[in-house]
Amino acid sequence: MVLVLVIGDLHIPHRVHDLPTKFKKLLVPGKIQQILCTGNVCDRETYEYLRTVSPDVNVARGDYDETSFPLSITVTHAPIKIGVIHGHQCIPTGDLDSLSAIARQLDVDVLVSGHTHTFQAVEYDGRFFVNPGSASGAWVGTVSGDPTPSFALMDIQGPVVVTYVYQLIEGEVRVEKIEYRKDLEAIKDVPRSTVMPQNIPTSPAASQAQGVW
Repeated sequence: MVLVLVIGDLHIPHRVHDLPTKFKKLLVPGKIQQILCTGNVCDRETYEYLRTVSPDVNVARGDYDETSFPLSITVTHAPIKIGVIHGHQCIPTGDLDSLSAIARQLDVDVLVSGHTHTFQAVEYDGRFFVNPGSASGAWVGTVSGDPTPSFALMDIQGPVVVTYVYQLIEGEVRVEKIEYRKDLEAIKDVPRSTVMPQNIPTSPAASQAQGVW
């Protein structure tokens, strides 16, 4: 099992001064093996904070990042291959057909993207698309009102990716679960996860994320 934090669109300190306190309490150092970030980290201090959560931090350059992060990243947790982009290169923004074309170009099973500041996790055209939203709840000009702060954890168990989305709604952290399985015919005998979102702290599937709640 590999536990991967998927996070992005922080915009610190230009739009928001910090991550929500309740999120920072969940992200306990030493529990998460890898971080995939969709960019717009925006300052060195925020990047260094992510490195305290996990030293394996992979950031795709956002349209507000001034550092030399790459435009795209690919990582492999066999048999799952994951691609990461910011998403500003996707036209129209967030369009699944455009994202699917990028996923094919990168040759990945899972494509992580941001830019919209809105969470999404959906299987489309045989691939899985995850947008963790904005972890800080930073405003975005194309949407009225403040986005819901959110991030995701991907629990990768061989060909199965169990994604938990954490959203800060009315001051409380709420969790939902989405499951993606690569090549359903080949892995039809692999048992499905029975973990419910409210049981994440004590479930075997999230035993390494006990601090994440």
